Amino acid sequence: MDLKTATALRRLRLVSAPEAVSFLLLLVCSVLKRTTDFNAVPVMGSVHGVLFILYVLFWLDAWKRAKWSKGTGILYFVLAVLPTGGFFAERRLRREFRDAAIADRARREGVVNA
Repeated sequence: MDLKTATALRRLRLVSAPEAVSFLLLLVCSVLKRTTDFNAVPVMGSVHGVLFILYVLFWLDAWKRAKWSKGTGILYFVLAVLPTGGFFAERRLRREFRDAAIADRARREGVVNA
């Protein structure tokens, strides 16, 4: 894995969990708005909107650089629109990054011909 691909995957991984948290907080704020006088939806909506846009931009970059299949690329997008999907995306990206690093190291050391 080259440096630009690793960086794209890392950026996507790092924005996945905060995007998921902001989505959950936005849902909580929406419920509170309707049940109490507390209205933080405009603020949380803006925060979540920025994080979601970053996620989509980083997702497109990672898809292009990592050369994911169509199914994998769509899976990561679907995980972004599910309330807790960002947590699953972060975990899966961490595992993918770790596996690629292990494979690269094995190739460099001549252990495997992968």
